[in-house]
Amino acid sequence: MPSLPEAPEERGFAREIKFLVPAGQAELIRQWARSRLEPDPHAGGPTDDIYRISSLYFDTPRFDVYCRNGSYGRAKYRIRRYDDGKKVFLERKLKSHGVVGKRRLTVKVKELGRLENGEPDRGWPGFWFHRRLLLRGLNPICQVSYVRTARVTRNAFGPVRLTLDEDLCAQPADAFRFRDAGDGVSMTGGLVVVEMKFRQEMPAALQELVEEFGLVQQPVSKYRLAAGVLGYAAESPSTPLLERKYA
Repeated sequence: MPSLPEAPEERGFAREIKFLVPAGQAELIRQWARSRLEPDPHAGGPTDDIYRISSLYFDTPRFDVYCRNGSYGRAKYRIRRYDDGKKVFLERKLKSHGVVGKRRLTVKVKELGRLENGEPDRGWPGFWFHRRLLLRGLNPICQVSYVRTARVTRNAFGPVRLTLDEDLCAQPADAFRFRDAGDGVSMTGGLVVVEMKFRQEMPAALQELVEEFGLVQQPVSKYRLAAGVLGYAAESPSTPLLERKYA
């Protein structure tokens, strides 16, 4: 699993583009990547490039994040867990015109109960995250889980990353805890999310990949996909989300 930082980390902005491809094509892309890129040094599995991700996403009672209202459309807050790790990332993801930046830090899973308090603890490293959730009226809304293949390299501008996310599933969430990933509902019907991250211009190797497989960039939001399969997209923005009754 990826290593976890011991202090808040500000990640520099990078370009992020995504594609949604059939499983068969994804397997060919995976083979291409394994022949040209290095495995993620923090991943595992028989090919040293695989791990499972589970993320808790947040929204307001009136779907401000889903509806992209004002600043809610540029920032997402989530809690991310790798495999069954005892630590998790508290993350704020900022995105504008395909450029993404993150602020994140790690806390122990057992500390997530602190987020249930109505007053954030200034002595806790997660204070900034808890405070923002309260100020923005954000609550846990769903858990998204998937298996990731990650390959990496570098160019003159910095790190380059190619990932394939498959077996995506979603389930409702109403608390600061993770559930068994196997209990979710399939989000993409077998399609695979291919994602590229890089600084400045697209590296030549990734441009070669796009051309060889005829990939067409499209916006793919895991939270919005989850909202669709869980029925949130059909809810009226005027109906408070927390009044929903889940089966």
